[in-house]
Amino acid sequence: MPLPTPFHRRTSALCQSQEWREWSGYLSAITYAPTHDIEYSAIRNAAGLIDISPLYKYEIHGADALALLNRIMTREIGRCKIGQVIYSPWCDDDGKIIDEGTIARLHNDSFRVTAADPNLRWFQDCGYGMHVEVRDVSAELAALALQGPNSRGILKTISPESDWDALKYYRLLKTEIGGIPVTVSRTGYTGDLGYELWIPAAHAEVVWDEIINAGRDYGLLPAGLAALDIVRLEAALRLIEVDYISAHRAINRAEEYSPYDLGLGWTVPRDKINFVGWRRLRREQQHGSSKRFVGLEVDWLALRKLFMRADLPPQVAGRTSRLGVPIYGNGIQIGQATSMTFSPTLKKYIAIGTVNRPHGLVGSEVEVEITVEYERKRAPARIVKTPFYSPKRKRA
Repeated sequence: MPLPTPFHRRTSALCQSQEWREWSGYLSAITYAPTHDIEYSAIRNAAGLIDISPLYKYEIHGADALALLNRIMTREIGRCKIGQVIYSPWCDDDGKIIDEGTIARLHNDSFRVTAADPNLRWFQDCGYGMHVEVRDVSAELAALALQGPNSRGILKTISPESDWDALKYYRLLKTEIGGIPVTVSRTGYTGDLGYELWIPAAHAEVVWDEIINAGRDYGLLPAGLAALDIVRLEAALRLIEVDYISAHRAINRAEEYSPYDLGLGWTVPRDKINFVGWRRLRREQQHGSSKRFVGLEVDWLALRKLFMRADLPPQVAGRTSRLGVPIYGNGIQIGQATSMTFSPTLKKYIAIGTVNRPHGLVGSEVEVEITVEYERKRAPARIVKTPFYSPKRKRA
């Protein structure tokens, strides 16, 4: 049975829809209002508050903490300064992605790693014989994502002594909210200006109340997973077990992805060695990967015509589709679109996925499978650059 997060007494009282999803063993609201639209609009135009406590959280301490993380991660973690956050995938011996997340350097020999899947045993196995301690602190730390253009203004109201204007993208600071010590990182999964707050679980409700009360003047709303799924797709952010399969869960080779397959080749330095999977990734650097990550814009007028022939309006608005569908090029299947949604901000039907090389060049014309009245159709689409949406305020 799913567990309540540290914020459940607050989120359950606000969840009018009573629609929940199990996320890493915890109950998470899909929507608070009857539909997700208002929550999506809050994130993009004001501010949204998302309970992200189900993320797995690991603290890594000790003299060999940096050495361990450099063994696990594809990125060069030594370049991460104290008070900085870095994003990285990590791979198995074949160079296939196990998971990806953020690494925050809290002190010289102390780091916190977030992950989508459980990784404690993997991290501990990689650190066998090293002077390091790996702790699962997932239950000890509650977490909130405060995202949207008004998120900084809210933080200034509830913690005015901190210099929020000076906090750079992918940096963190320690502050107090309602008398509770909180670590805040300028990170998020929405592709917008936003912050993630790491809070002692026992005091989670105090911080929630402070944010909700201050946010009333800023248009703040609690936001669920349905709205989050749309904004992360607009930002072309991959979702594990949807846009790729963890190497630990993959059933066959076709389900495994390297960083290069997912457009994450920039996370693999050319001069870094002796991390898990580096030999296979070095060969892939030299010879190229078999897949290419792509963004797609579906031709709206053509899509509309497909539905009109069935005497229907276009039935594609609403929640993000996580059902993989084929991508065709020159009449043959060349890949699959794994996440698709209608973007309310861009007014476009967009998707991300992977195609087989050498297909997938930006500007290429392809087709995407669409189901209309139980019949499979093909809609023309174009491969475009990602992210689809990236406002300047995200990094400014």
